Amino acid sequence: MSDNHNISGKWKSLKIAILGGDDREQEIARLAAATGATVTAYGFPWPKAGIPGVVLAQTAGECLQDADFCLMPIPGIAMDGSIFANEKIIPREDILSVMADGARLILGKADEGLAHAADKLGIGIHEYEHDQELMLLRAPAIVEAALRIIIENTAITIHNSNICVVGQGNIGSVLTRSLVALGAHVTVAARNPVQRAAAYTLGAEGLPLDRLADAAPGFDMIMSTVPAPIVTRQIIDELPATALVMDLSAPPGGVDLAYAESAGRKAIWARALGRRAPITVGGSQWTGIRKIIDRLLGGLPEGRG
Repeated sequence: MSDNHNISGKWKSLKIAILGGDDREQEIARLAAATGATVTAYGFPWPKAGIPGVVLAQTAGECLQDADFCLMPIPGIAMDGSIFANEKIIPREDILSVMADGARLILGKADEGLAHAADKLGIGIHEYEHDQELMLLRAPAIVEAALRIIIENTAITIHNSNICVVGQGNIGSVLTRSLVALGAHVTVAARNPVQRAAAYTLGAEGLPLDRLADAAPGFDMIMSTVPAPIVTRQIIDELPATALVMDLSAPPGGVDLAYAESAGRKAIWARALGRRAPITVGGSQWTGIRKIIDRLLGGLPEGRG
């Protein structure tokens, strides 16, 4: 009997809990159920027609009861420890303790509180926020949503506008390429000179982060993709009064949005943009999740990462 057949058979004995999220989790739940696993769900928008093969739980604890795997959202965990969900859910020992022996959590990135609770209970954590393949697969939907936000919140065209993209990782690089293609004058602010050089090959100007405040008066928009406090009060004060300030990064974010608003700038935290195309992005996320589970079912070493 082949290894693939053995792994396929193991799926049917699994219970998978999907806790929190948005419309993307609907597609993830559908695809998880298609494997033959028992799937429960809680904490994300539930379609009127339901999801074939998926049971809607009434509480987070009921959702996780005897689960071998719990899938949590990819957006980062908030400062209070709550996951991205349609109600406040803070996954700690009281909720996680009902999972099956040897259970695993699969999510974008755990905070210290969740990691500590899982460690005490002997639950493995598998993070995929930095899975480059997965991030690139979901990047087009995020960039499309960001472009929509720009169009809805400015009185100028993207074409011929001066836009600063902070960071040139997976999302930042796709965003830069798209903005250049639309005729924007793009400046990429990045600490890494290799990233600045990569931006140059896309048709953008590279800018060291320590020169961002000096260049800020010339930007119509600034868009941060780095989850670190880079677009500070000093930068915001130098921006034109009409500038759009957008934070596309995960919590804790990269922009002082509260100050930007108080300073009269239009400030937007563009969180969870992957929901713009939930079927496409949910499918790509499931691709990454399934690879993790297949690897674990195949008996390869476990661990956080």
